[in-house]
Amino acid sequence: MPALINPSILSADFVNLERDLQAIAAADFVHVDVMDNHFVPNLTLGLPVVKRIAEVSPVPLDLHLMIEDADRWAPEYAALGAASVTFHAEATQAPVRLARELRSRGVRAGIALRPASPVEPLLDLLPEFDMILVMTVEPGFGGQSFIEGMLPKIRRARRAIEESGADTWIQVDGGVARDTIGRIAQAGANVFVAGSAVYGAESIADEIAALRGLADSGADANA
Repeated sequence: MPALINPSILSADFVNLERDLQAIAAADFVHVDVMDNHFVPNLTLGLPVVKRIAEVSPVPLDLHLMIEDADRWAPEYAALGAASVTFHAEATQAPVRLARELRSRGVRAGIALRPASPVEPLLDLLPEFDMILVMTVEPGFGGQSFIEGMLPKIRRARRAIEESGADTWIQVDGGVARDTIGRIAQAGANVFVAGSAVYGAESIADEIAALRGLADSGADANA
């Protein structure tokens, strides 16, 4: 499938958030990071702000919940109109049950992994998830450098998906930019979260197009 570019509004201007949402109208989704200052050492957005973002965004919402007690809160966020809700494997007691509940609400269910968390426990459960998010930085803050050691994890996940026949996307979040996205795509990812690379560009629309082209070229090299 073609590469999907999901700019992260963690790098947007929160005072002018609606303006910065409109600036990414050429993207596939908007990546919204929800942090509770417990699961990660940062605090961002809660339910009321996410609800308003869903009302004004020109593209569908891709929520990334970096919060404790995902079993309790993920369905609440799903009810706000998001297209996709991703929770962390490390923050849920019953990931399959939670994914099924999200799907029952018409939302794509994703599961995320910190850099130190192995992907292997998920490989027999791939059909239960619409997406695996491989964090390629430590979650909590934007602008971090890409961790090269995550490429083998992406390759293992892609190989297992192809062997199982599951229709599971692989998303990568952290350090995605022009100099990394080709290698990430070649490893097997197809959904790319880019924050500072997009919002720090002179032309946001041109940067989205450039990242999409580089990702598609990397995927072609792996075909």
